Amino acid sequence: MFDCIIVGAGPAGGTAAYHLAKRGRSVLILEKESLPRYKPCGGGVSPVVAEWFDFDFAPAISLKVSKLCYTWKREDPVEAKIEGSEPIWVVRRDIFDHFLIQQAQKQGAELGDNTEVTGIEFKSDRWQVNTANGPVEGRYLIAADGAKGPMGKWLGFKERKKRLAGALEAETTNPIESEPRIHFEFGMVKNGYLWNFPKADGYSIGAGIFQGGDQPDFKSILSEYSKLFGLDANSYKQFDHPLALWDGNQKLHTQNALLAGEAACVVDPFTAEGIRPAMFTGMKAAEAIDQAIGGNINALEQYTEIVNQEWGSDMVWAQRLAGVFYRVPKVGYKVGVKRPAATDIMVKILCGQQRYSEIAGKAVKRLSSGLIPGMGR
Repeated sequence: MFDCIIVGAGPAGGTAAYHLAKRGRSVLILEKESLPRYKPCGGGVSPVVAEWFDFDFAPAISLKVSKLCYTWKREDPVEAKIEGSEPIWVVRRDIFDHFLIQQAQKQGAELGDNTEVTGIEFKSDRWQVNTANGPVEGRYLIAADGAKGPMGKWLGFKERKKRLAGALEAETTNPIESEPRIHFEFGMVKNGYLWNFPKADGYSIGAGIFQGGDQPDFKSILSEYSKLFGLDANSYKQFDHPLALWDGNQKLHTQNALLAGEAACVVDPFTAEGIRPAMFTGMKAAEAIDQAIGGNINALEQYTEIVNQEWGSDMVWAQRLAGVFYRVPKVGYKVGVKRPAATDIMVKILCGQQRYSEIAGKAVKRLSSGLIPGMGR
């Protein structure tokens, strides 16, 4: 029997596995795909996550990018450079996720990939996890199987608070710009944006909507956008996937089990950033389960409180900002995105150096009046 079984080998599951195994706990990671496996994702990662680990992520980083470019309906370009901070990491998720799992394995965690979980049962003081390869048992369980995974429902979280968003992405393989930039396009997609993240040998070009409404014709929009970079997105395989955006604080623990990552619905509702919050919850889940094994009967409940306080309290402001920005994106672009300090503010938020609560109140008021979003003061 394992101390903890983790279902899902993404950033949340890999982080939890690493920190639990490093603490000497026996860990089994179950993943339905064979690793490394493709995962549609822009791949932007805040470098702040390096502070949560004691190894070098360099082998898992495709590029480090310090320049960003914004456009409004493919025109009115604005370029910005990250100053005074580590450049944004851009990763390929097959490499990044597998690298994180490998670090956990070095600490003693076991991996069962190509192993789909078919059901779970709580038996007195342990979880039995049924798989296509037979049952396994663990004292504790972490559900880190993403936005579409069944673990949350099986654990009794049938009505989780979340705002489901949609995205379509194509991964290209071609020479990139001599001076790589991360591109964001506003105006072509209502209630969302398009993006282009450079990788060492190509781009991740995608489109997403984050505020609901009618589903646009992503394929034609993506095709049109990709032409700006001399590409045809239709010539590459495209992947659509849901995003579980944060939509309110909620219970994330139950009998000897926790939700982490997108299963916990922690994606930023303004930027759709998902990797950093997933790794944050994975780290906190590992701490909680380690404490529970050590005898703290309140540790799992405290995990819910920590995530809600340290992440959710700021996502309230991110959600408010998103609600106004995506209603008046042209105003937001002209008086917010185009201001020189906007990128610096967002980078600080992504790196945990600043919180939405420090800027969003004023931003919402001024965006609503069509003046200034407060990001450039």
